[in-house]
Amino acid sequence: MRFFGLLYVAAVFLSSFTNVKSVRNETCELNKRIMEANNCIQFSVTSGTGCAWMCNYCANQLGTNNYYFTDGVCTYQEGQGCVGNPIAGKTYSCCSA
Repeated sequence: MRFFGLLYVAAVFLSSFTNVKSVRNETCELNKRIMEANNCIQFSVTSGTGCAWMCNYCANQLGTNNYYFTDGVCTYQEGQGCVGNPIAGKTYSCCSA
């Protein structure tokens, strides 16, 4: 009888995992559509890459200097240019305003 109990628990667990995977896929598709609608791009950087490069990349890819980072990692400051502290390997998004 214990075997069937464990089998039932395993089946419930796998069913839950499948549902979570489905929700994740739907969320990823929704995020992708939002990014496309808002004219956004995503990218990651390597160690040593600074905000100056990131701002230049976003401006070139989006074709405008009127853009923003969705998490505020880089900002423009008068007299200093594009400043911030990006983290290597993290995915960043910038969108045209």
